[in-house]
Amino acid sequence: MSKLEDHFGRWKNREEIAETMIPIIGKLYRERNITTAVYSRTLVNESVIQILKSHRFVKQIETAELSVVDTFPILQEVAKLDIAQCQVDIGKLAVAYKKEGGDQSVAEFVKQQLAGAESSTRPEPTDVVLYGFGRIGRILARLLVEKAGSGDGLRVKAIVVRKGGDGDLHKRASLLRRDSVHGPFSGTISVDEEDNAIIANGNFIRVIYSNDPASIDYTQYGINNAILIDNTGRWRDEEGLKQHLQCPGISRVILTAPGKGALKNIVHGVNNDIITDDDRIISAASCTTNAIVPPLKALEDKFGIKVGHVETVHSYTNDQNLLDNYHSGPRRGRAAPLNMVITETGAATAASKALPSLEGKLTGNSIRVPTPNVSLAILNLTLERETTPEELNEYLRWVSLHSPLRRQVDYISSPDAVSTDFVGSRHASVIDAEATIVNGNHCVLYVWYDNEFGYSCQVLRILQQISGVEFPVYPSA
Repeated sequence: MSKLEDHFGRWKNREEIAETMIPIIGKLYRERNITTAVYSRTLVNESVIQILKSHRFVKQIETAELSVVDTFPILQEVAKLDIAQCQVDIGKLAVAYKKEGGDQSVAEFVKQQLAGAESSTRPEPTDVVLYGFGRIGRILARLLVEKAGSGDGLRVKAIVVRKGGDGDLHKRASLLRRDSVHGPFSGTISVDEEDNAIIANGNFIRVIYSNDPASIDYTQYGINNAILIDNTGRWRDEEGLKQHLQCPGISRVILTAPGKGALKNIVHGVNNDIITDDDRIISAASCTTNAIVPPLKALEDKFGIKVGHVETVHSYTNDQNLLDNYHSGPRRGRAAPLNMVITETGAATAASKALPSLEGKLTGNSIRVPTPNVSLAILNLTLERETTPEELNEYLRWVSLHSPLRRQVDYISSPDAVSTDFVGSRHASVIDAEATIVNGNHCVLYVWYDNEFGYSCQVLRILQQISGVEFPVYPSA
């Protein structure tokens, strides 16, 4: 058999296996709220090619390739078990079985690894309201619809906007359906003009028009005990955001911007343990704070940080002008698609709110650049002890695979990686190992982040935690 026939034959075999996996993955998710993944990359609603690509990606962070030939038997055994809602990483289980399985059968190994995930009572669905429907609001809507599963978790019930004029409902639906950066919506969208609603993959989402956050009775729309996510950034302190809590039907508020005053600024994975049941208003900090704090925590834990500077190369945002025009902020009035614009960032200072050990150690600045999404944080740090590029990268690779920060920190080692490769990344940050510089106790790390999608995933993790529908992940490390 020629090499051509051998490679093509193996490819067709893997395609066939992936096709067989799809209905099992779908049934686990649709009926039991069990999400399957390969190294934190979800397989739910993915195509054959995407499933194969997710397996191929493992080569970036492990020493060997991973094939559906390895994960399919794992998936079959997961489907046989009576387990509760959770995420099962069949990729990590397959690699662990190769290394540690010994004389155990696949069935015995999977049952042992998933011990503790026995079936339990399903939680009551939690209503979610999106206040504002801009870039972050629409991505959150996509994520919530995607994660509706069996309907026993988070349910987006309404969006609140100011009416923009004739055809507003259809335009809102169209913006959810099509996105110039993140591509088309995965599913079907229709509108119900009579009830002023968008129906996305069967999710009935009311569109409520209001200019006053304190004037809405959400219970009139069948919304009760809901968590409201304020995506507008208009109110950033407790006094302003408290207006939402005056509305019947709203129990808690999440702000998708840095909070002012005494508000807790949460970077999930780092300081989300300080959230209590008594917290009615929580800030999810900024996209850049979420990007830099997890790797900074990892470095602080292992090497210690003496001092550092954070420079972000940030995609332009709605806050800037398309063409030169008046702006209240310095330089931001200059045309965003045509210029690199030096501006301030509060992320370095805000980092110490999530990680107090960094207090007074970091400075920061930002350069806005003519790209629509994905940004880069350059961490220029002096560590407490010396290290090498190999030790530093290997540690960060471990962090991305096995540490409590594995959902926040991703890792890539590719000489050709560029910003568009990270559109849609669900991690708060991605370490670019090829760019790491180390000189004694001084290091420079390059950290990519999807400042829209990755940040929205962090907001969603906070939402899952405070709603009680944050399902466990197996294996746990």
